[in-house]
Amino acid sequence: MKAKHNVKAFFLRVFFLLIILICNSCEKNNQIETTLKNQVFIKSDKELTAAYFLIATAGISKSVISKSQAAQQKSSESTIREMSKKLENHQNLLLQEVTKMANNRLVIVTDIETINKEDLYDLINKDNTKFNEAYLDSVIESLDAQIKLFESISRDTNDKMILKLVLQYLPTDYQFLRETKQIKEQIY
Repeated sequence: MKAKHNVKAFFLRVFFLLIILICNSCEKNNQIETTLKNQVFIKSDKELTAAYFLIATAGISKSVISKSQAAQQKSSESTIREMSKKLENHQNLLLQEVTKMANNRLVIVTDIETINKEDLYDLINKDNTKFNEAYLDSVIESLDAQIKLFESISRDTNDKMILKLVLQYLPTDYQFLRETKQIKEQIY
């Protein structure tokens, strides 16, 4: 009987030692996996800034494109329709370049933000007498936001591709902003 008890005790000790060893080795493997995962997904501040810039620029561009398409259909002023067509083309080119840059950096550019969709719906629901002024105000606000975004990223990054994009599109944004303000002054 005593021999059976000693054999049972021996097997239980071995069994518990094996369990402890297996648990410890699993924790070590998990630490290695976690460390590798963290190293893969850690982004520098520059990468995060660039990703934010690309996403924000794409969002503004999509918003301006949608509003310009609405203006081409609904505006009663020919100058607004012409300007909105040129602005839409400009923003489409910008959006294409931003999307290409985002894809190269594995950044996902999503659809128009909910706030911008609400602005678009509010604009579309305006009656014809108030639409032109609302559109011009909205475009001025969007272009101003895009210009501030371009100026901000040009101070915060040394990324040659982003700086080239800013140098290419910032002057045109200023030109569209001035033109939009002039149209607003002439009409109202």
